[in-house]
Amino acid sequence: MIKTRFAPSPTGVLHVGGARTALFCWLYTRKMGGKFVLRIEDTDLERSTPESVQAILDGMAWLGLDYDEGPFYQTQRFERYREVIEQLIGQGDAYYCECTKQRLDSLREQQMAAKQKPRYDGCCRDLGLRPEPGKSMVIRFRNPQQGVVSFDDHVKGRIQVSNEELDDLIIARGDGSPTYNLSVVVDDMDMDITHVLRGDDHVNNTPRQINILQALKAKIPEYAHVPMILGDDGKRLSKRHGAVGVMEYFDAGYLPQAMLNYLVRLGWSHGDQEIFSQQEMIDLFSLDELNRSPSSFNTEKLNWINQQYLMSQPLPEIVALVRQRLDRLEIDYDHSLDLAAIVDLYRQRVTTINELLDSIDYCFRDFEAYDEKAANKVLKPAAVEPLQRALEMFSELQSWDVVSIHGVIETVTVELEVGMGKVGQPLRVALTGGSFSPPIDQTVELLGKQRSLARIQRAIDYISNND
Repeated sequence: MIKTRFAPSPTGVLHVGGARTALFCWLYTRKMGGKFVLRIEDTDLERSTPESVQAILDGMAWLGLDYDEGPFYQTQRFERYREVIEQLIGQGDAYYCECTKQRLDSLREQQMAAKQKPRYDGCCRDLGLRPEPGKSMVIRFRNPQQGVVSFDDHVKGRIQVSNEELDDLIIARGDGSPTYNLSVVVDDMDMDITHVLRGDDHVNNTPRQINILQALKAKIPEYAHVPMILGDDGKRLSKRHGAVGVMEYFDAGYLPQAMLNYLVRLGWSHGDQEIFSQQEMIDLFSLDELNRSPSSFNTEKLNWINQQYLMSQPLPEIVALVRQRLDRLEIDYDHSLDLAAIVDLYRQRVTTINELLDSIDYCFRDFEAYDEKAANKVLKPAAVEPLQRALEMFSELQSWDVVSIHGVIETVTVELEVGMGKVGQPLRVALTGGSFSPPIDQTVELLGKQRSLARIQRAIDYISNND
């Protein structure tokens, strides 16, 4: 059975690169009918935090990347790691090392001065040291000194590394705690991981891990090392490029479906297709079609994709997200408002839920001030007469619907012998505070009679006070 794993370290938020790796693992597993494992690699006790663990779980849940097994925590598996370390020592594939930091630093300086690759020189390799009370010693893996490690990477192709280039890496620290390269190998072995998909910053670890797996007579998984994600300046994606944490995009009002669609295109493609349903992603995804070159994160492209989903997702789903935001912001609104109609009018004009909420905020609460540019351009003395006449006719209107409202606006233009813009624009600024809204008759209907009349009067007073 195919089995993949996503194994983040809980030292921060779930970032975009990690989310993409998780998505690729999830897609491949779902396509192949396998199992997807979530493993929390929290052995870095100084940097790992419960808050970061929760951030990872929240990000996975928001994206809908459900896992079949886990989450497993490495800190709960220390006994198992110690057992394997003892096994490696017992079979001669690991040894104790007493080299001090000072000796290793000096060795490194000498090697760099001689323009050699810094590596451990095997000083304690054949000394047969045993642990002594009060003496801190690390444990190193006895890496083969001859031969070649080779594997076929789904992204990078055939990779070969001479064992002579690999030194004896530390697999247990002085305090007995396992290092990354040991714990990840034991986990992959115990959890029957068949495919390891991860960032290509790990590609140098793979030959070392293969050697440990071979020493343990474990099956070697297949590997796919995915290139990193770059910012639009060609440098590694970081906070200077904007949001990098997945939940920051939730906070900013992006849809999870759009985020997944955007992430899958960062390193994988299917012809020129841009928009994919979740099932299409699963059906079409292939490890061997992953790009070999780094991808660039483009916020404009993400915005475009998010807008496509805002327009195409079922209206009740978008309305539910708007209600969720209103509740989070503790905005008290008139529940008799036809929120679905409001959202439907605006969702084709915005790129995020937050932008949608900003655009329709005037429907829920009175704005504090007019948009300065719109007010200076439109709310002038010449606007008083059309506003006053519209106010009078709206006050007498018995049926508050688009047709009746449109009739009033047309009548005002005919009576005053002015164009539609001379009536519609002052009304728009008066009612919304700005110059952007759906057709004015629909806007007036949505706001309701009482609120519309009050805001028109407010605009008339504003012009009079600023004349």
